[in-house]
Amino acid sequence: MSQVRLRFAPSPTGYLHVGGARTALFNWLLARKLGGTFVLRIEDTDVARSTQESVDAILQGMEWLGLDWDEGPFYQSDNFPLYKEHVDRLLAEGKAYKCYCSSEELEAKREKALAEGRKPKYDGTCRKLETDVPGKPFVVRFKAPLDGVTAFDDLIKGPISFENSELDDLIIQRSDGTPTYNFVVVVDDASMGITTVIRGDDHVNNTPRQILLYQALGSPVPRFAHVPMILGSDKTRLSKRHGATSVMAYRDMGFLPEAMINYLVRLGWSHGDEEIFSREELIEKFTIEAVGRSAGVFNTDKLLWLNAHYIKSGDPERLATLLLPFLADRGVDPSMGGPALPTVVRTLQERAKTMLELADGAVFYYTPLPLFDDEAIAKHVKPETAGYLQSLATALETAADFNHDAVEVVFKEVCAGLGIKMGQIGPAVRIALCGGTVSPSIYEVMEVLGRDESCRRLSRAIARFSA
Repeated sequence: MSQVRLRFAPSPTGYLHVGGARTALFNWLLARKLGGTFVLRIEDTDVARSTQESVDAILQGMEWLGLDWDEGPFYQSDNFPLYKEHVDRLLAEGKAYKCYCSSEELEAKREKALAEGRKPKYDGTCRKLETDVPGKPFVVRFKAPLDGVTAFDDLIKGPISFENSELDDLIIQRSDGTPTYNFVVVVDDASMGITTVIRGDDHVNNTPRQILLYQALGSPVPRFAHVPMILGSDKTRLSKRHGATSVMAYRDMGFLPEAMINYLVRLGWSHGDEEIFSREELIEKFTIEAVGRSAGVFNTDKLLWLNAHYIKSGDPERLATLLLPFLADRGVDPSMGGPALPTVVRTLQERAKTMLELADGAVFYYTPLPLFDDEAIAKHVKPETAGYLQSLATALETAADFNHDAVEVVFKEVCAGLGIKMGQIGPAVRIALCGGTVSPSIYEVMEVLGRDESCRRLSRAIARFSA
């Protein structure tokens, strides 16, 4: 059995969007599962709209998701001589012909067909021309069969067939000599030996035309799998108005690549009731036949749930590295002093849903003078609070040990000695340590800050609360 070869072939006219990323993921997973080859091809024949910036954005998105390719990236713009060679060959074999009809003539034919209730397809005026028309511009059309059926067994949708009488004589080369999309895709896939094509179901109607082109070129026809589109929460096609659709925008919003991968694969594919899969489990369990036929609905809450799971269970060392650019955006550089960042992460990862939340929660650890929340002070600080904190600070300064358990013991002893409950001192301590009343466990925070810094922050708060 020959090796399975799959490809992802984005057009560099924008970023790597969510739908494209899922298509790339399905191709990558099947290639990895079957021990095949995953090829990356950049379809940049639309010179006017293709940009290097978009190419870079696509490659960056693929790399962030960890979708490594075995061959490529190949660029269609490098293959123009190959496309011209195949056009000339089809012309020589009588499988294509030059069409000299002007755009005005084509529009008139179209309007006449519509007026007569016919499908506005090309009527074949130039199909039987036996001689060229010197000096007149022309396109090259593929000579499609006039009758019969073109059928294929879609790996997701099942058997699909088209009456050839409904298909047009496809233009394969424009009047300026540039090839068209459907033609170059076939030439590329044939020359690269692609055996399986997984793509969005907006390409279903292109498939019969492409199958006929494979057959005309004498190339094996790959197997096709058309993936249903992704819808927004309002059941319309996912677009910018539903929020970010670029995978890198989700990175900037604080999502982890493993959460994005897990979410995208489940947006159409299922394996029983399981929700969470490692990359290795996905490779082991993925099959294209298990992809559903109905469109997936993008659910940000579900993505957040998955992201929170991966943050909670993540390696603090790795999360700390990923956190650095988010902290830099907040003017924080842990290398300039303060507690070790992985230690800080351990205190925050239980509750954070995104890396943005993780970064926001970490800032106070590296802020020598956290701003006090005046509303919190008004709510939780009483005339006697400063005295409570002074008793606590004194006990902490003289405690034999300064770790989570030791700090907890000190708190209990001080509260017992003062005849108060933890709720009468806890919020004020949080304000003293981090500026507000939202933070990890006080005992964890103090252990991470250390004795000297914790007591310094308590002393500063005592002075403020006394005033």
